[in-house]
Amino acid sequence: MERHVLMRLLAGDDESSAAALAVLQGGATYVVWDRTVPAERHAGVYARRLRRVRLKGIEPLGLERAVELLRQHGRPVRGGMIESADRTWTFLLFLTEDGSALVACAGVQRVVEESPL
Repeated sequence: MERHVLMRLLAGDDESSAAALAVLQGGATYVVWDRTVPAERHAGVYARRLRRVRLKGIEPLGLERAVELLRQHGRPVRGGMIESADRTWTFLLFLTEDGSALVACAGVQRVVEESPL
């Protein structure tokens, strides 16, 4: 998928899509996979991940909403990922099967633990 096409798909009004668009405009790397996976499978996986990161005190950007949207979508989705140029954010993308629309987007900020040394 070409960068300008992905940028157009991210031009929504939710916070996670806007943040993903901003990092993409700032030179982020990205990938969109060709294969599709049932949306419910992604919803289950990311619902578990959401619970785990919350136990660590981390609140991912839009992940709870993404899980809900995937459950509602009910059809296969194409996955993708955007990694910010400074590698502090990773955005998860879920597109319709044909890649023509964004189903959901979520962002996870990389937590760097300081060394005790």
